[in-house]
Amino acid sequence: MRKGSGMLTWIVCCSITWALCACAAGISNQARSQITYFGLFDAVQQHPEKYRGETVMWGGRIIDTLPGPKSTELVVLQLELSGQDRPQDNDQSRGRFLVRSDRFLDPAVYSQGALVTVVGTVKGDESRAIGQMAYRYPVIDVIEIKKWQPGQGDSPRFHFGIGIGTHF
Repeated sequence: MRKGSGMLTWIVCCSITWALCACAAGISNQARSQITYFGLFDAVQQHPEKYRGETVMWGGRIIDTLPGPKSTELVVLQLELSGQDRPQDNDQSRGRFLVRSDRFLDPAVYSQGALVTVVGTVKGDESRAIGQMAYRYPVIDVIEIKKWQPGQGDSPRFHFGIGIGTHF
């Protein structure tokens, strides 16, 4: 065996581990490749007809889950996404949007307060009341949805460095 092959094996193993961890991001590359609009949520909310047919990636906190006989609708409070596609769990929202799925999304799983990231196609808008106020919701049809577990994606899973202590 050649000298240094152990180091090469170690580097290859670390690279593979890193790549697998990187693939654990929220949204698949296949869904990500379909995104056509990377602009601001506000623009779509103000002029949804202009963005009809565009594919977006948005995230947020579920406000309500409404199953129907052939589909499920989520009412989502928009939140900015982190670099790992995870909604930033704060109160910095630009509004609300509706997510429509042609499959059953169980309200026990997609429950109020859960964080989701969605890739979907803008279908237009729908006006509904929030209390006594009329509100214009952009509507998207789901291509892919990721429900985040509490704490999932908050920080790197591994930390390499010099010093005392570890992170896993």
